[in-house]
Amino acid sequence: MVNLKPLNPDASPEAAYGARLRGEREARGWRQDDLAGRIGYTGRHVSGVETCHKPPTRKFSIAVDVALGFVGAAESFEREWQRIEHGVLLQGFPEYLDLEGRAAEIRLFEVGVVPGLLQTREYAQALADGAVDRGIITPEQADERVAFLMTRQAALLRDVPPVLIAVLDESCILRPVGSPDVMKAQLQYLIDFAAQPHTTLQLAPFSIGERRPFNRAVNLLTLQDRSVVSYVESETQGHLDRELSSVIPLVRAYHQLQNVSLSQTDSVDSIHQHRKGSP
Repeated sequence: MVNLKPLNPDASPEAAYGARLRGEREARGWRQDDLAGRIGYTGRHVSGVETCHKPPTRKFSIAVDVALGFVGAAESFEREWQRIEHGVLLQGFPEYLDLEGRAAEIRLFEVGVVPGLLQTREYAQALADGAVDRGIITPEQADERVAFLMTRQAALLRDVPPVLIAVLDESCILRPVGSPDVMKAQLQYLIDFAAQPHTTLQLAPFSIGERRPFNRAVNLLTLQDRSVVSYVESETQGHLDRELSSVIPLVRAYHQLQNVSLSQTDSVDSIHQHRKGSP
């Protein structure tokens, strides 16, 4: 008889994932090798995920969902992986993503990098590769991060797309990311984005100085019922807020930011000039 290692699902999100995986597998009377054969992995790999010796990945989670019949379900292992991947450092982000995919209007502000919803695949890959070089994530996790972002962007391609308003600090277009060709393509993507009928793009130039109200990324969602949700994040944490007393000041500050930022026409002209001046 196999001596299975006891699992404590309360130890961590990864432990909860592993314990649930074992529970679902055993409920079907499958051995680790049985599940492994159905998902294209080894029994040793399944064992490693169950006991937290190997982190689950998006690819692994999708394969498990197919084998266990959880594809598209609220309790899917892919969703659980998303909570592990994004919920520890950025609390509130999984819930934000769910709301983002259903929002009627999305307002963004970003400093330093182009916001994820406006990134090309190559730009996003360059950022992810940089994280690999710094030892923050593995190459596999980098690929998953980019694939996840592309899925997030695709969720907004609806019959009636959300109104998408983006104000970018000037640093977003001045900071080179990836090769010159990658950066040129990213700047062209922003120009094309601004030309769409449901979008607005503005640059907040350095010259506005202390009039810029935000020093970190800010996301504001207007939902179908006209309620507004805010999501503010830094490098290490995120905060989702539905309270009007907290959200209204952010909405007011966002309008003030738009008032002092360049118009869309001037913003696009500026991006054109930076693109021409790129090496």
